[in-house]
Amino acid sequence: MNTLHLTLILLGASVLAVILFRRINLPPVLGYLFVGSLIGPHAFNFMKDVSAAQSLAEFGVVFLMFSIGLEFSLPRLYAMKRTVFGLGGLQVAGTMLAIMLLALLCGLSWQTGIALGGVLAMSSTAVLSKLLSERMELSTPHGRDIIGVLLFQDLAVVPLLILLPSLSQPPEKMTLLIGLALGKAVVLLSVILFFGQRVMKSWFHIVARARSPEIFVLNVLLITLLLAWMTEEAGLSLALGAFVAGMLISETEYKLTVEEDIKPFRDVLMGLFFVTIGMRLDIPILLQNWWAVFFVLSALLALKGAVVFLAARRMGSTPGNSARSALWLCAGGEFGFVLLGEAGLSAHIAQVVLTALVLSMLIAPFIVQYSERFITRFISSEWLLKSVQITQVAAHSMKTEKHAIICGFGRCGQLLGRFLAQEGVAYMALDLDPERVREAVSTGKSAVYADATRREALLAAGLQRASAVLISVNDTRSAEKILHHVRDCRPEIPVVARIQDERDLERLSRAGATEVVSEPLEASLMLASHALVLMGLPMHRVLRRIRDARGERYQLLRGFFQHGGEREDDDLQPRLYSVWISPGAAGAGRPLAELELEDFDCEIRAIRRRGSKHVPLTPETILRADDVIVLLGLPANLIAAEQRLLTGEEVPAAARDAGDAFP
Repeated sequence: MNTLHLTLILLGASVLAVILFRRINLPPVLGYLFVGSLIGPHAFNFMKDVSAAQSLAEFGVVFLMFSIGLEFSLPRLYAMKRTVFGLGGLQVAGTMLAIMLLALLCGLSWQTGIALGGVLAMSSTAVLSKLLSERMELSTPHGRDIIGVLLFQDLAVVPLLILLPSLSQPPEKMTLLIGLALGKAVVLLSVILFFGQRVMKSWFHIVARARSPEIFVLNVLLITLLLAWMTEEAGLSLALGAFVAGMLISETEYKLTVEEDIKPFRDVLMGLFFVTIGMRLDIPILLQNWWAVFFVLSALLALKGAVVFLAARRMGSTPGNSARSALWLCAGGEFGFVLLGEAGLSAHIAQVVLTALVLSMLIAPFIVQYSERFITRFISSEWLLKSVQITQVAAHSMKTEKHAIICGFGRCGQLLGRFLAQEGVAYMALDLDPERVREAVSTGKSAVYADATRREALLAAGLQRASAVLISVNDTRSAEKILHHVRDCRPEIPVVARIQDERDLERLSRAGATEVVSEPLEASLMLASHALVLMGLPMHRVLRRIRDARGERYQLLRGFFQHGGEREDDDLQPRLYSVWISPGAAGAGRPLAELELEDFDCEIRAIRRRGSKHVPLTPETILRADDVIVLLGLPANLIAAEQRLLTGEEVPAAARDAGDAFP
């Protein structure tokens, strides 16, 4: 098989696997492993020359280690030193010790035990960081612990790459080889780091003056592969040299540019690396030795999870957060495969461990998905902590009425809070970032640490007394959860949500959002207005265009966009008001024509119905129980229209003119 055929098979299979696994919401890493197991020599055997594919995939490890070195930052390490070196160090050392003791009990040598401990101590940075980001848990206490441990694991790979190859040698040679390898590493790294920083900065200045993206990318590839070759020639690993190259470049001002340029190479080659790992998965051996694979997989999950839990408790984490960290980190990771190739284990042991690692990574997303159910059921203190949090939220909102609930207090939520405060409107913000909440409270803002996707948190924030809910989280699934709880508890309350992707508009509209604000639309309107004004168009024409565009997009405010100004008397200003048609209301089951709401000079702007994006506003449209009707009119007329819809009675004209009792 020539190189072109090899590349076509790898790329074609990888594209199909990634598409499939993204469709079922699983990390692409698992797709690469899956397709590798299918096209490898132990399944359909599409790859006749596995060694050529493995040689190509070695560069994936090189660029992965380069990326780790590029993210290496002494200030960041110092800021997280307690989590990284405390919790991370305890996890790696504890896991290696536990696995070594288990290996000794099984009759294996201590060298094999240390090698297995190093391989199994690693967790998947690629899978876990993606899951943390998707679930918006990066800023949570357990999220910070997980990131700290992953960072230490990445750093621990470097000494393990030096140590593990020497463990397979006879005892009389092992000490000498380890000492020689460490001596080479110290001398080589000292020379590179001492002289390399100055040379690297000067050389990148020279390359940057050429003002050529092609030369810049070629230079990055040259530096990475050159240092990888140097460490390999010194008897060390390619990955170690790539890590050093990343460290050197991270100290220059070109770090961000290099990171963007190298990302496509890294992702593609890392995909090929995982494909070749999947090729090594021997299904017949798995079936013949399923008991051994099951034993290693169970030992990995149990021992590693126990070590992480105990280490997290030792570092002061709560039982719930310790259990979360343990469940997230108990599976294996991609660096385990890297170390497995350097460990010098027997073919049988390596195959069993490889299979257990692949299976652990396959089930890792499912462990994470059901982790909260496990913790809620088995960690009794979690109920108490959640009760305390809910009590704190309720205490903050107890005296607040007709306020707005802001779900998410990031930049968008903070701007919303500022506008509401300027108008004298009270608000209660819910956010899961403790640092952000602490800063907000210290500056006098109404923010509490709570999960807005939980029904109890919304009720504790005063949902039954609130006037509106503003969803500023940038995760559509979380927004849908919030809308589900809000519509179950308060169907009539207005809910405004934001989206970063126009494709999510219909999802949130169907979930019950009163209005969905599109960030891309608003940004494009502002860009267009500034551009048109700067290009010489009259200001009034530009403003009219913007009003027309917004009027077409936001149906509830369409009439207001046509108003030329504001009047001082708010009672003479029309406003929007939502009326919930409760079961048994007079308007339920009746067509709009019979209600004759136009008698009160009220205009029906929209009908919100669960599961329907648009309800037609025709005289024949029949109202249903649980519908929410959005009316536009003067306050006094809205009182009369609501009375007609709910009771069928009419408010006397004198009471309407008085305008009191308007909610």
